[in-house]
Amino acid sequence: MVDWIEQLVTRHSALQTVVALSLICAIGLACGKIRVLGVSLGIAFVFFIGIIAGHLGLSVDPTMLDYAESFGLIIFVYTLGLHVGPGFFSSMKHEGMAFNAWGLGLIGGGTALAIALSCFSGVRMSDMVGLLCGATTNTPALGAAQQTLLQVGQSSARAALACAVAYPLGVVGVIFAIMVLRKWVVRPSDLTVRLHDEDNHTHIDQFVVVNPALDGKTVAEVARSSHLKFIISRIWRQGEVILPLSSTRLVNGDNVLIITNVNDVDAIEILFGEKVKTDWNADKIDWNAIDAKIESRMLVVTRAELNGKHLGTLKLRQAYGVNVSRVLRGDITLLATEDLRLQYGDRLMVVGTSKAIDSVESALGNSVKMLHEPNLAAIFIGLVLGLALGTLPLSLPGMSIPVKLGIAGGPIIVGILVGAFGSRFHLITYTTNSASLMLRKLGLSLYLACLGLSAGKDFLETVVRPEGLMWIGIGFVLTVVPVILIGWMALRKHRYDFGTVCGILCGAMANPMALSYVGDTIEGDTAPVSYASVYPLSMFVRVIVAQVLVMFFAA
Repeated sequence: MVDWIEQLVTRHSALQTVVALSLICAIGLACGKIRVLGVSLGIAFVFFIGIIAGHLGLSVDPTMLDYAESFGLIIFVYTLGLHVGPGFFSSMKHEGMAFNAWGLGLIGGGTALAIALSCFSGVRMSDMVGLLCGATTNTPALGAAQQTLLQVGQSSARAALACAVAYPLGVVGVIFAIMVLRKWVVRPSDLTVRLHDEDNHTHIDQFVVVNPALDGKTVAEVARSSHLKFIISRIWRQGEVILPLSSTRLVNGDNVLIITNVNDVDAIEILFGEKVKTDWNADKIDWNAIDAKIESRMLVVTRAELNGKHLGTLKLRQAYGVNVSRVLRGDITLLATEDLRLQYGDRLMVVGTSKAIDSVESALGNSVKMLHEPNLAAIFIGLVLGLALGTLPLSLPGMSIPVKLGIAGGPIIVGILVGAFGSRFHLITYTTNSASLMLRKLGLSLYLACLGLSAGKDFLETVVRPEGLMWIGIGFVLTVVPVILIGWMALRKHRYDFGTVCGILCGAMANPMALSYVGDTIEGDTAPVSYASVYPLSMFVRVIVAQVLVMFFAA
């Protein structure tokens, strides 16, 4: 029995690695649900259990540990990219540049603070760069700094040691800073989710046609003569409800129900005329009670051959006599224009007679059961492409060493691209929310368990070194002070909700564990979107900053 337990828990093997990491994850996730003063760390507790296990002497095969840590991080960042990909570029178009500006401000503030602390504390810049990399949990930056140190003829061992000392508190320091912001800075209104991607969220209004230029024109002619994008869902004419087709002619006095983009509502009012003061955007509207002859039904695209096709090429209006008013893609509602490219799993709001919608249902598939079938091919293809991109050396002017995005930067970028444009190459990227969340949690749990296990082995021994406590203090300051300062400024100077600000902070600090904590404690999906917007550029800039600090201050 003793030999069996020893073989299962302590004797290095692939089996022992799985058992050890599973135990760390299970205990950490269970402890993460415990609340102290109303606060729980969630999945972050896995990291602490890993440190305790490593300190108590639990070890696994180093190669297996490196594999599990890399695999967990890769799975997490890639599936996160897939999750935010569909709305990423529309977000970048409106708020992405501002998100990255705040992220770069955080990086700049942390870098300036590191230079100042090096001058006043007497810590060599080669050591300070290691502390900065640990405080920002950025191992690719450490690798770049070590290579630069070797090129200028200095040892890189102390930089790695400094990084190891600052890393644990760097991981939890962002969570601590977020707690401070929520306790002392956040107002109740900051917790309300504010949508930044307004062009991708439709608005429904009723108008009375009073523009004489539209009298007698067909719906198609009005659409062609205007640069505005809109869908006429219904027409009320003399007490009768009409389902408009492209050939339907408008008559002055018609009441038209129009779906358009939020920013185009005022222009639509100028085009058609009088706006009726009826709220058609309430959550609980029974569309089928408006008229017994016309029905609204949500249909799901589950025919693989439709993935990547433009909505207009299906000719649903001409072939079936129905209108598609909106397309729901994840949490985003899109205007159903003819040039909209469909994706597998899109939900279409179809308006028409019951018989016509039944015919459209077979054309689109509408098999909810098929959505539960996992599409693993896109994940494995994306992992290969992401790792290839992450290991690609990028030569920059003035930099003696090529820069690499690493195993975190490459996969998240490819995940975003596949999620946004995979349908154009007929690649089915749809994943249910539950499956996506499970993959992200699984990957992050593995990553944190491995990270804690490797850090716990020498953590206390390093701390008791003469400079250990000072290094820990400096690292904690480098983590917490810039996050609190930039978080306070973003909340006060810009109308962001707290989830968005947390995503920016976590992305700029390259801290997926803090992002997971935010997801567990703050409602809404704004944090992952802003995190993914900021993370790639921030990771890239931090790698460059580490090399610049070595070349200009440590050489």
